[in-house]
Amino acid sequence: MNFDFSDELKQLRDQARRFLGERSAPKQVRRVLEGHTPYDRALWEGVAEMGWLGTAIPEEYGGAGMGHLGLCILAEEMGRAVAAIPFGSTTYLAAEALILAGSPAQKAHWLPKIAAGETVGCLAWAEGTGNPTAAKVQTRFHGGRLSGRKWPVADGGVADIAIVVARNDAGQIVLALADLRATGVHPETLQTLDPTRDQAKLTFDDAPAELLTAGGDGWLVLEQLLDRAAILFAFEQIGGAAVCLDMAVQYARDRHAFGRPIGSFQAIKHKLADVYVANELARSNAYFGAWALDTGAAELRLAAASARVSATDAYHLASKENIQTHGGIGFTWEADCHLYYRRAKSLALSVGAIPFWRDRVVNELVARNAA
Repeated sequence: MNFDFSDELKQLRDQARRFLGERSAPKQVRRVLEGHTPYDRALWEGVAEMGWLGTAIPEEYGGAGMGHLGLCILAEEMGRAVAAIPFGSTTYLAAEALILAGSPAQKAHWLPKIAAGETVGCLAWAEGTGNPTAAKVQTRFHGGRLSGRKWPVADGGVADIAIVVARNDAGQIVLALADLRATGVHPETLQTLDPTRDQAKLTFDDAPAELLTAGGDGWLVLEQLLDRAAILFAFEQIGGAAVCLDMAVQYARDRHAFGRPIGSFQAIKHKLADVYVANELARSNAYFGAWALDTGAAELRLAAASARVSATDAYHLASKENIQTHGGIGFTWEADCHLYYRRAKSLALSVGAIPFWRDRVVNELVARNAA
């Protein structure tokens, strides 16, 4: 079984790495971090021109039709570049929700706009802290209107539309699409560790919305959506973790103490070896997840949860040890280490915290063993 990417996808990776290396270098990321704009609009326009927002969107809806493997490739490069754009919220979540649950008319209206970069999307599913469950959903959908609060919502303050998880009059979980520029929607920006990724609280006060009519069981669709997104975010995480390791190794070679490179000391060697092992494990799980996602394999749910857990752990370890390897300078604002540490923390909560995904791993293994 070959888990490697095709030559065409490798070319896409090389193209994306060159493009993002020029357009999303640390100095560009810092402009968002230190400025007043919530994301890099110039980079967003450039990514749209490259056609990457429509990578997994079918050609009939204005996309490139390259499937999820192409999106995995781009996700890793976005992670390497810590790109300060709402790429994940729009492509992994909003677009995928429409593909999964949208009616033909809804797909025809919104997917071309997303592919062209005209519409930024997000997913509003959590209602406060703790692991999200169907029982916690209190937002109401009644008569084409939404009422309730959703937070935190990644990129909720910059998005044009939101896929909202709500409860209808019959008590069933449904997915509704809300125009965030309409009356009755009140966004509030949240202060977080990573200002390069917007987080918001969305309050819906009898705001207009429409059901994703092909959704069926809303919570089941949400779980399918989260499985897809977990794999894509895992690729972002392994991309960032790989850069952290490269940074740490390079610094360990260049920095001398007591007349020798600090990388020659056992304490540093062991740190970097641990990061390497964690990164390779995460990459293996992410590749398995990509295969399961592309083929629709029965192992998809387990693969998604495994990829999510291992990639989150790897990125946390790599970003932390990168700072430690740099020593005192690694804690300074001028060093780039904190850009990756911030993103590692942000992505760790993007589609539910690690306990949520560890539970999914355990539950899936128990179910398989009982079968």
